[in-house]
Amino acid sequence: CSETLMRNADMALYRAKERGRDGYCFFTEELNVRASHLMEIEHEIRHALSNDEFYLHYQPQIDLKTNKINSVEALIRWRHPVKGEISPNDFISIAEETGLIVPIGDWVLKKACSEIHQLNQDSGLDLRVAVNLSTRQFTDLRLVNTVNNALETAGMPARNLELEVTESMLMQDMETVIDQLNRIKAYGCTVSIDDFGSGYSSFSYLKSLPVDILKVDREFVRDIPEDLNAMEITSAIIAVAHKLNLKVVAEGVESEDQRDFLDINKCDFAQGYFFSKPINYGDLRTFFLEREHRLAEAV
Repeated sequence: CSETLMRNADMALYRAKERGRDGYCFFTEELNVRASHLMEIEHEIRHALSNDEFYLHYQPQIDLKTNKINSVEALIRWRHPVKGEISPNDFISIAEETGLIVPIGDWVLKKACSEIHQLNQDSGLDLRVAVNLSTRQFTDLRLVNTVNNALETAGMPARNLELEVTESMLMQDMETVIDQLNRIKAYGCTVSIDDFGSGYSSFSYLKSLPVDILKVDREFVRDIPEDLNAMEITSAIIAVAHKLNLKVVAEGVESEDQRDFLDINKCDFAQGYFFSKPINYGDLRTFFLEREHRLAEAV
């Protein structure tokens, strides 16, 4: 049928894109087997969306100057009724390939805005929540309307929402990318570049992009302080970002040595297991209150 033909063509197109530009790929039996697997997972994802199987964890981002929580990053989780917990690594790429990443991303936006606004209201906080955008979401011309709907439904100010994009998204059509970023920024949201240093790592395009924050790739942070190159690269990213009036977040901080290095090099914010693993919404307020209590005692 035409639906199957289009699905098969889309599979071949996706595989061709995986191999790089200016290539092509025929639909083969290997892709057919993969298509069957994708159809099964696609069905389960649709079921998960309609049956409230997804939920969010949040990882705090700490202001290294004050040691207070500056914001939280929303991270999707899937509790399958039969298979149990399914790692995002096992379904995000499939959701991206099948296009279901769009409704999943919409759900994450709405849920994150709703929960963090409720937390701010209940606790008198002013936390920002960071939400990752997929390539399909970012290139969707309806993105700003989707963001607007999520914020209005939750009642949350746009300043409390941070949208994360990756380097690879930004290297597509620069003119279109800048237009989309400007639309997001004009609405009042913060924009950050996630995993900076993992891809093109070009500082030259940063001066043209309306972004606010760079997130240093965890691969560099992980090797601090053992790897001198990782330390030099990380300190250089922080220095150049500050010259461009950008804030810097270091991901994957797992030790006191890493925290101290980032603090000495004037990194603005950090997140990682050293501060907190991703925690559910119910534990987030408790974590905040306990941290505030410890900071007050230390004064």
